Amino acid sequence: MEPTGNEPDKVAEAALEAVSEAVELADRRRPRGRLLSRRRLAGRAERARGVRQLGGVLGSAARRGAHVTRRGVASGSRWLSGQVIAMAPRLPVRDLAVLRAQFPGRSPEELADALIDGAARASAAVGAAVGAWAVLPFLPAAGAEIATETLSVVGIEIKLVAELHEVYGMRAPGGVIDRMTSYVGAWAQRRGVALAPGGLVLAAGSPLGRQLQRRLAARAGRSIFSLGPLLTGAVAGAMINRRETRKLGRMIRDDLRRRSPHRVGWPD
Repeated sequence: MEPTGNEPDKVAEAALEAVSEAVELADRRRPRGRLLSRRRLAGRAERARGVRQLGGVLGSAARRGAHVTRRGVASGSRWLSGQVIAMAPRLPVRDLAVLRAQFPGRSPEELADALIDGAARASAAVGAAVGAWAVLPFLPAAGAEIATETLSVVGIEIKLVAELHEVYGMRAPGGVIDRMTSYVGAWAQRRGVALAPGGLVLAAGSPLGRQLQRRLAARAGRSIFSLGPLLTGAVAGAMINRRETRKLGRMIRDDLRRRSPHRVGWPD
């Protein structure tokens, strides 16, 4: 499966929208301190509205794309891997200059921690939003909702992988498609990109391609927990997503830190 830049299906397009919604929701800071109790309550209400809005985006996407993705969902992780490859170059990845401007005064380690925490919150928001479908009077078409959550969370995590490479001065070589395909490989392998000439290629039948499919199958399996009865699915989905995204981010960070030119601080 080579990086071709093909257009993603409707569910993958909606997952891209959900990534932006979830990241924006995660960036809303929680006020701290006893004197800010009213602001905390207002913040909780705002986040609840954000989760409902995100759930609407995801649910509507799954319904719209169900007829398009029915055959794809049936084919499982192979279809998902193709959608991830098509989706990755369209993810809103920030470069180092933008990241340092948005997080002024942070060291590379502090900035990496902030990115991991933000991605974990965004991933949890997706799990909570999908879990809320269980209490709606209707449900999206079977299978499409799992595909939508899977692609949304994977999109958040690949965006995190790409931005961690920026933080540690380890940007993958090549154009956008080649570079983002390399980050998909890093997501599958749970380690940073090796800066070899030409980057990485996910060829059909290759060990890396099969590893990507296995990772996606496992990720889709975890998405099922978000569809539990009443609101238990929302709690389980948020908890599992937060834990797994944070674990991935720390693995990538630890690998990049060992090889980074920024491990002792920003260059002059």
